[in-house]
Amino acid sequence: MEEKTKGAAIGAAVGLGVALVGIPAGICALGFTASGIAAGSVAAKMMSIAAIANNGGVAAGSAVAVLQSIGAAGFSLGAKIGLSSALGSLGATAGASLFEGKKPPGDKCK
Repeated sequence: MEEKTKGAAIGAAVGLGVALVGIPAGICALGFTASGIAAGSVAAKMMSIAAIANNGGVAAGSAVAVLQSIGAAGFSLGAKIGLSSALGSLGATAGASLFEGKKPPGDKCK
């Protein structure tokens, strides 16, 4: 397999992994969980700041509300397809460009 094609395949796989596993895991690590916002977490601090700014409530559609929705229920099918398409393509492009122009060992330019 050509090096550039290998790089694109590896990059696409990494992009898909980030979209389907990395982002949800990161949201959970912030404290947005299926059982609610974890006490003492970054999510709790974000919710506190949002509530203070909105006179005690968290506005629907705010970053905190959207992240908690994702933490509780995961991404919708449309969001999964969109993220996978975008990050898979971006990863493939980045992977192909990383391997572009690589010469095998011992191949010297003149």
